[in-house]
Amino acid sequence: MYIESLKFSLWADFIERDYLDAEFKELIAQGVINGATSNPAIFKNAILNSSAYKTQLATLDGLSPKEKYEAVAIYDITKAADILRPLFDSGDDGYVSIEVDPFLCDDAEGTIEEGRRLYKMINRPNVMIKVPATEAGYIAMEKLTSEGIAVNATLIFKESQAKACAEAFAKGVAIFGKNVDTVISVFVSRVDRAIDTKLLQAGVSVGLTGIYNSAAIYNSIEKMGVNGCRTLFASTGVKDDSLSADYYIKGLLAYNSVNTAPIDTIKAYMQSEDKSAKLPLEDTVIQEHFEKVKNAGVDLNAVLDEQIADGLIAFKDAFRDILEAL
Repeated sequence: MYIESLKFSLWADFIERDYLDAEFKELIAQGVINGATSNPAIFKNAILNSSAYKTQLATLDGLSPKEKYEAVAIYDITKAADILRPLFDSGDDGYVSIEVDPFLCDDAEGTIEEGRRLYKMINRPNVMIKVPATEAGYIAMEKLTSEGIAVNATLIFKESQAKACAEAFAKGVAIFGKNVDTVISVFVSRVDRAIDTKLLQAGVSVGLTGIYNSAAIYNSIEKMGVNGCRTLFASTGVKDDSLSADYYIKGLLAYNSVNTAPIDTIKAYMQSEDKSAKLPLEDTVIQEHFEKVKNAGVDLNAVLDEQIADGLIAFKDAFRDILEAL
């Protein structure tokens, strides 16, 4: 736990084979991170740009591109899970996430089957199966948790998505009869990147909508009180040079939450002395900002819908690029 008093966890949003053998272990030993996440874009950059994978790939002739990808990804996830296992055994998270094939995002049965298969192949209790928050995804989330499989619900931009995820987890846990750890991954910085230029022109403070939107979702998740379920703040790297590198970690510090961030963002936060909770925010404060956004001519609901669609496309594109290269 990075901040014990807040039950706040800091996870690394990065997986790469050489990194797992070096810096990953160092950050864990220093008590900085206690978990990790991955996605198709992260694996794309690792597999296509790192020489660490050449030896294994050379042994995989005859396999389909997806089989090659899974062999490489499962190796890395298993390795990360084993490194994190002492944390998991001591009750300090120790989870690593692997995402199902993004092309299954509208196929509930396909997602369930792949989630089960990946979980069985990796065969580690501290692995979370990552499932996009779609209508099919909610069905899969309930089914997987009902079988005791930890799930990371991803690509959440709206309260309605978060509530649907939490409801699915509640139903799944009730069926399983024991606690199952789950996280609801709320994407933050992409919202600001989509609208801040327009807000700036209208004289509205920038760099806030992503935080306020996430704060509203956090409030909803906390109110639902699903056993084992936490808000995870994702997409917390900064692209705006006017903001500090750790802006979205500091601005979203909250009790019973997780923040998964790029390594450089984590290193910047390590230097910060500000470890005070910033959430929860009052609903009235959040709504006041949303009114300013609306008055600036921004349809936030439409923007969030677009971000969900774009996020799915980005995951699919990254996955397609991996398969084509393999």
